[in-house]
Amino acid sequence: MQHERHWSIEHANAVLPWVGERVRRMRRARDRLVDDPAMSSLPSLAVVSGGAWPGREAAAAMLELTFGLEQLERLDIVVRDLDAGLVDFPAIRDGEEVYLCWLLEEPAVSHWHALEAGFMGRQPL
Repeated sequence: MQHERHWSIEHANAVLPWVGERVRRMRRARDRLVDDPAMSSLPSLAVVSGGAWPGREAAAAMLELTFGLEQLERLDIVVRDLDAGLVDFPAIRDGEEVYLCWLLEEPAVSHWHALEAGFMGRQPL
């Protein structure tokens, strides 16, 4: 088994609002980092600043992104694609470890795939 925790469909669906909010926050934080002109100068600033983040906004965005990912990882929830809002919940199906697969805008978890199959192997529950 790759994962310590395994989610039932009911439990995964119950936490979707919370998970969705984390994913949305992480997207906004990532977007702030990408749009921040100071981020492009980060390599040259590292020599002067010792690697410190260029400003409070960039640091706050990086912390939001890091903490969001950490919160989900602690629950064994895997963010596959932040842009798409693709999230996997480890589960057991017919005695095999699989992923319950959810996209941010879907109302509920309604698909699964084998660990090695990825999104292309996504099948309805």
